[in-house]
Formats: sequence, C-alpha cells, structure tokens
Amino acid sequence: MEQPGQYPDPSHTIAHLSDPHLLAGGALQYGHVDTEARLTAALDRLRRLDPAPEALVFTGDLADKGEPKAYRLLRELVEPVADSIGAQVIWVMGNHDDRAAYARQLFDVDSEDDQDRVHDVAGLRVVSLDSTVPGWHHGELTDAQLAWLADVLATPAPHGTVLAMHHPPIPVPMMRLAEIIELKDQQPLAEVLAGSDVRAIIGGHFHFTSFSTFAGIPVSVASATCYTSELSPDQRLLSSVDSHQAFSMVHVYADRVVHSVVPIHDGPEIAGYGMDMAAPFEALSVEERFAMVSRKDSPLYAGE
Repeated sequence: MEQPGQYPDPSHTIAHLSDPHLLAGGALQYGHVDTEARLTAALDRLRRLDPAPEALVFTGDLADKGEPKAYRLLRELVEPVADSIGAQVIWVMGNHDDRAAYARQLFDVDSEDDQDRVHDVAGLRVVSLDSTVPGWHHGELTDAQLAWLADVLATPAPHGTVLAMHHPPIPVPMMRLAEIIELKDQQPLAEVLAGSDVRAIIGGHFHFTSFSTFAGIPVSVASATCYTSELSPDQRLLSSVDSHQAFSMVHVYADRVVHSVVPIHDGPEIAGYGMDMAAPFEALSVEERFAMVSRKDSPLYAGE
C-alpha cells in the first residue's frame, strides 16, 4: 500500500522497556505483583507490533533484588521473543541491579566495574550508560565514565546516538520525593553531550511515563512493567499501584524521534475493523482511501 501520510517510514524502531524488577522462584513483589507475568504481558503485546522493533532496550532495575536466578529468568523470557522478531537486546544497569550478578548472568563476564557498553543497531548507536551507585538508589556518573562517553561520542554514528540510562536527567514535578534519588550533578553530563550526535535520551527509574529535554536533547522516560507510581495519591505520601503499566516505542526518522506509549494490557474493544477489511482498503486508490477515512459522512463512521 502506498504511504498513506506525508512522512516516510522510520529508519529505526526500538522498543523501550523499563523496570521489570524480576524476582526468582515465583516470588511476588510486595506480596502482590507477579513481575514475571507483567513482563510476559508486555512481551506478548510487543510481538504484535508492526514494524517490529530492531532492538529491545531495558533501562534498568532488571532484577528486584539482583538475584542471579532472576537474571536467568529475564533471559529466558526476553531472548526467545527477541529472536523471533529479529531484534537485539540491550540491557542497562538500574539501582536495584547487582553489578556482579548482572555482568555474569547477562554478559558471561566477571566484573564489578561500571557496566557501560556501546551497541550498533543498523548504524544507530545505542550507549548503555551505568548511572548506578553500589549500595545506593540515587544515580551518579564518575569522571572516568564521562571521559569514556566523550570519547565514544567524538566520532558520530551514521544515524546518531540514543543514550540509554536508568536515572533520567529530568525534573520530577509529579513525585517530588523521587528528586532525592535522581541523577546527581547533571551539569558535567550536559557538557559532554553538548554538540554531540545524541538524538534522544531514554530512561526509567520513576515508574511512570514522562518527557522532557536535557542539554537540548529530548528525554523519554518509560513506565515500569511491574508496578507504577500513583501520581494522584489520595491522602498518601507515596503510593505504588498494580495498574497503568506500559512500555514505549521509539521510532527514529532522519530529522526527528517519535516516542509512543504502549500499555501492557489489552483493553475492551468498543469499535474497530477486522483484518478482512485490509485487502479491500488496499485496493482503493489514494484519493478513495482519503475520502473513506477523512470524510465525516463516510460509511466508515455509519455506526458511530
């Protein structure tokens, strides 16, 4: 079918998931949330997306308690889905993760160093930056990490760079307590990113979807797949709820990046059309399709 709109297809498509907080042995988070089931629901939704993502980026808090078995479970759940759609998997460290277990179980290496890595997604560079501080929940970047990042960014990538980190460098006006565990001392990072080819920064940590800019670069924070933060709590200082879980899709174009929120659970359909409509629709001319969809008196809307 001819391109129905004025924009071309994206050059790259990435699924951005965050904060699965997997637990080993079937344990329930807070005695209630089945984190494995929530992640499985997200992956089931992801399988249906068209175009399929070329990469699955998980921005941290992969294992709630840093258990080796939880990382193995993560790979068992994610890797078959990634293989089935031809996507690579990109992991990012979060404050709940354990560096030694993360490195051993996900990369088959023994290391307790910063887990910073560079990935190539068909010419789009994705930098996984470890913003964690062992023993703490807030984020920091060392001088050595910033120097490493500056060196990586010194050579532009063919399609630019996406910076993936757990602690997003943005304000948190909807949940002020979260400011205590935000990324500390953000100005040095801004200086490294200034003038670079970084086109988007993606993160997690806050368990709700949010958008901002940092050093002139768009920032997208994905919600969690486990539980989410209640942003309108009723007489509660802080509230976490088992609802509104989502992930984000990142579509990269030559001159822009589009972020779209995808809830992990199906909602009840109140209107729609089956796939039996696809072939007749594609058989229409461009002008006929436009009239079919855009005219208010189109038979497409007769049932409204």
